[in-house]
Amino acid sequence: MTMERYRKILVAVDGSESGKNAFRQSCKIARRDNSWITVITAIPPYQDQFQMLSIKEKVSRALREEGEKILSELKKIADEEDVFIRPVLDEGSPVDSILDLAEENNFDLIVMGRRGKGRLEKALVGSVTARVIGHSRRDVLVVPKDTAVKWDTLVTPTDGSRFSKVSTDKAIGLAKSYGGQIKAVSIVDVTEEFQTQAPDAVEDLVKQARAYADEVGKRAEEQGVKAESFVREGESYKVITDLAGQLGADMIIMGSHGRTGVKRLFMGSVTERVIGHAPCPVLVVKG
Repeated sequence: MTMERYRKILVAVDGSESGKNAFRQSCKIARRDNSWITVITAIPPYQDQFQMLSIKEKVSRALREEGEKILSELKKIADEEDVFIRPVLDEGSPVDSILDLAEENNFDLIVMGRRGKGRLEKALVGSVTARVIGHSRRDVLVVPKDTAVKWDTLVTPTDGSRFSKVSTDKAIGLAKSYGGQIKAVSIVDVTEEFQTQAPDAVEDLVKQARAYADEVGKRAEEQGVKAESFVREGESYKVITDLAGQLGADMIIMGSHGRTGVKRLFMGSVTERVIGHAPCPVLVVKG
């Protein structure tokens, strides 16, 4: 397995505190790994066909100045962190701007901040973030406001699917690169009714889950990476985020279940809810 590192990083910012922290954390990755950083802020085009042209121009100018102010603040952070960045100010839908730039320049990681932990925000993650994850072919790292990006203890869920094989392989590669360890978790998520009516079936599911988690542990250890496997019963997103909290995890690494068409707007609901509730950064791995 090759050493996993992110060499070309695109950080999408919007002036929020979480965006600034995501940028600062990206600078730390870049400094350690000699990566390239591009930072983008996108200003929405001002659309009101009834306004006079002079007002439109005024509003557009104000928005552009706001974007320039955000980028100059980040330039200061980059100087503090001793990292060279390429700033991009784009006018247009933030989702399209981020996705287009990521594709055109072949970035291997998109980094975004996660807003606060209000109930609505937990439920929605943030529509820009959700849509970037849903549509991008690049890995996306979502960084909550008060967290740091480290690679020591990596929680990675597995359900035996090919999506989770891609994300667990990435987790193992990153653990190997940075001297971290893997905590593989497989979850049996069934209703109480199902448990009552089919206890034998639940037992089979637990065995199956144990096999999935152990298999990841085995793959990790073959790479010289320390691993521990867990099987838990409960609601998937809750199990993952609670376990990350209990273990003091630095990162949750998971797939987003590649879907097509409309559904891609709403990435896998488990992934979305993990991001909303996670006590640490979440890396969403694309196949």
